Amino acid sequence: MAADLYGEMQLEAHPPARHQWRDFVPGILVTAIAALAAAWLADHYAAPIVLMGLLIGLALSFLSQDKRTHAGLDLMSQTALRFGIVLVGARITADQLVDLGPLPFALLVLIMLAVIAVTVATARLFRQDRHAALLAGGATAICGASAALALYSLIGDKRVDQARFTLTLVGITVASALAMTLYPVLAAQLGLSDAQAGFLIGASIHDVAQAIGGGFSFSAPAGEVATIVKLTRVALLAPMLMLVGLWLARSGGDTTGKRIPLRLPWFILGFLAVAAINSLIAIPKPVTDGAATAAQALLLLAIVATAMKARLHLLLDQGWRSFAPIIVATLTSFLLSLGAALLL
Repeated sequence: MAADLYGEMQLEAHPPARHQWRDFVPGILVTAIAALAAAWLADHYAAPIVLMGLLIGLALSFLSQDKRTHAGLDLMSQTALRFGIVLVGARITADQLVDLGPLPFALLVLIMLAVIAVTVATARLFRQDRHAALLAGGATAICGASAALALYSLIGDKRVDQARFTLTLVGITVASALAMTLYPVLAAQLGLSDAQAGFLIGASIHDVAQAIGGGFSFSAPAGEVATIVKLTRVALLAPMLMLVGLWLARSGGDTTGKRIPLRLPWFILGFLAVAAINSLIAIPKPVTDGAATAAQALLLLAIVATAMKARLHLLLDQGWRSFAPIIVATLTSFLLSLGAALLL
């Protein structure tokens, strides 16, 4: 339950109706067709395949208004992402972790705390509620929409209403999409190495799929570093929830009576297990190549489905001040991550 990717805690509180296999077909088909179109464009025009998938998914977001696509889109955005992350472990070895060193992990903790602190501290400048700023800062510092869902279950709708929560999700999704597009380009313009670019992208892009996709759009080595860094941020969600729970309790409110989960999600454990096997056993190259191709395909499907689910029309109904905490958190995360990357 820690690292609640795309609403697992909410699904546990309100279990959905059981679906038959035919319920998944419409959403899977539209996602697969969009992903194939993205692959064709990337192949014929030398464009990043992940970026093409994101743009096509956003262009087709109106399809998510049809209830027949909901089950399939949920499956693609959740399950495909998790299995894709597990398969990325086939490209990671213990030697890469050793080469990365302890400094990046220490810097990640400092960046997380600084992003949350700056976002909450500047909330009054934009006349925003500190709990909404905490939601935006925590979601940006850890894993985007995933952390937002977990934090919202802890903060409660009495402090942050459903409309503001939805706005935060939309803002984070858009910010993460823009970051995935811009950060690899900025990293190349700044002349960052693969390790530096991977750290910058993995430490600053909000959502898991976009962070991993942005890393691989820079280079394969950068994508591997971004994956390690990003999943480390996801693992920090559990201690962050503990700190938020303590802060809420000391500030004079309960934490909605929810016990703070401390378990790592299964896909991180699976990623670590596959990486451990790859470190201990010489996996044949055809197997690792097949796993890499499957991982890229699954991550592409997840990004397309996630983009299709984005409700961008909500942006038109809100003033710019409502997005100030997300903007502050995003800029703070980028600047701190860039500074840390330059130290590596």
